[in-house]
Amino acid sequence: MNAPINMNQRVSFADLSDAVLTARIEGFVRDQHGSVFQRPIWLKAVERGTGQRACGLVAEQMGIITGWLPLTEVRSIMFGKALVSSGFGIGGGILADSPEVANALARSAQDHAERSGFNSIELRGGTLPEGWSSWDDKHCGFERLLATDDESELLAIPRKARAEVRKGLKNDLTVRVGRGRDDLSVHYAVYSESVRNLGTPVFPKRLFSAMVEAFPDSCDILTVLSGDEPISSVLSFYHQGAVMPFWGGGSYAARGARANELMYYELMIHARRRDMDRFDFGRSKTGSGPFKFKKNWGFDPQPLTYAGWTAPGSDARDIDPTSAAYSRKIEIWKKLPLPIANTLGPFIARGLA
Repeated sequence: MNAPINMNQRVSFADLSDAVLTARIEGFVRDQHGSVFQRPIWLKAVERGTGQRACGLVAEQMGIITGWLPLTEVRSIMFGKALVSSGFGIGGGILADSPEVANALARSAQDHAERSGFNSIELRGGTLPEGWSSWDDKHCGFERLLATDDESELLAIPRKARAEVRKGLKNDLTVRVGRGRDDLSVHYAVYSESVRNLGTPVFPKRLFSAMVEAFPDSCDILTVLSGDEPISSVLSFYHQGAVMPFWGGGSYAARGARANELMYYELMIHARRRDMDRFDFGRSKTGSGPFKFKKNWGFDPQPLTYAGWTAPGSDARDIDPTSAAYSRKIEIWKKLPLPIANTLGPFIARGLA
């Protein structure tokens, strides 16, 4: 697929099996200060971990990349077909040198969607194309600078949240950081229980394995243990000076032990020792429990602007867990025995990219 922009510039479908092209796109994302979700290796890890195809559109002028739209082709029996930028990420969208290039990438994405039967396109950030719907009232991001030492980090947390961290520090908990098979297994056990308790299907275990493999120097797992029992765990990414705790959770035992509070504080310390200077607490649904939790930790919410396109005559994909359509299903899921939830969950969750 080639879409002309002007005499010297074109948009083409990116072959991410081409190592040379992939490296060039990685360089473009780095130079444009793009997010980890815009990196081709993120898309390819999603593909290996879920089976949802990685692809993208690249704009070039005289052999120089001028724009990039990372895409995951989501196909789901339950949730339909959509192009998502980027799959299983909270960021993504178009990186472009100019609005002209961004609009050309968007038009090419629409052409691909219409030819291939995708009903919608979702852009999680990036440059907004002309004529697409956009919104900034559904999710907020949370980020702040890390302190210069451990005590200052603790004091940077507001008083009430700091008191919870101090309780965790007194509870004789231990912290382990690693990337091995045991770390992945422990993390998945804790995370899967946590999301089941929230009524959410768990992602495939191989998605986490694929991410750890794809990011050998910029991804790890921090786990909090009570004795020999892991009770909270988080898989984090490190990108352009920021740590991002991305997939984390705790068991019921974590609540009384204040293990989740300790986990995030210890991650702040660990990240600073890895020469990070910012803590990116990710996104939360505006007004939700996690939204309030992060505000209580002293993070200022920043609205995230997303954009979308829906094919004429089609309905936009709905994967919002707070939607009324899912409320009863969520309550049922919370009551499932964990082995059943972990068996059924990955099949469903791969369509929630």
